[in-house]
Amino acid sequence: MSERFEALEKEKRRRILDAAYREFAENGFEKASTNRIVKEAGISKGTLFYYFDNKETLFHYLIEHAIGVSGEQFLYRIDASEPDIFERFKQAGALKWNLYNDHESLSQFLAAVGLNMDELDLPDSLRHKLEELHSHWYRVLNDNIDYSKFREDVDVRKAFQLIRWSMEGYRQELMQKYKNKNLAELDVEPIYEEFYEYLDILKSCFYKEGEA
Repeated sequence: MSERFEALEKEKRRRILDAAYREFAENGFEKASTNRIVKEAGISKGTLFYYFDNKETLFHYLIEHAIGVSGEQFLYRIDASEPDIFERFKQAGALKWNLYNDHESLSQFLAAVGLNMDELDLPDSLRHKLEELHSHWYRVLNDNIDYSKFREDVDVRKAFQLIRWSMEGYRQELMQKYKNKNLAELDVEPIYEEFYEYLDILKSCFYKEGEA
């Protein structure tokens, strides 16, 4: 990361980050304009390039910074000791919603990066960090699950797989639906509400009576 940029006072750093996150989230790497970033951040272009050599360096810094914030405030806060998979999903949803409310432009940027990963020319170090986020998420979904809550007349492992496939299918559908869309214009609250509704339906299908 840029040591010069990290040494900036907090408010100025926040303005630059918000402006840059928003610009890349709305326009992608190729169409993003450093002119618009500096105008919104209230700095000169020379000042921006004092901290970052070029647009690509800035873009890579943003990814690394977003990974750190997302991990610290969302992914690594999920309580993997919670044995109820649906409660764990709901906990994850609440944490992600808090992350979005606290860091809206960062969340939109990271979502846009995830949607367009195959098209981005990223250094191996950044791809590794993004892959580690996904690996941790996989562990969160699979480790320490209490299978005794599931109905006795269903194959628990297959039921669990169906739940995971349902959630993954929902995620993939959202990714396709909003790919190449301006995420800054997206109202995400109905998406989270729908997510919780799907969880409740799945829980009522697979859990024992009294557990759902």
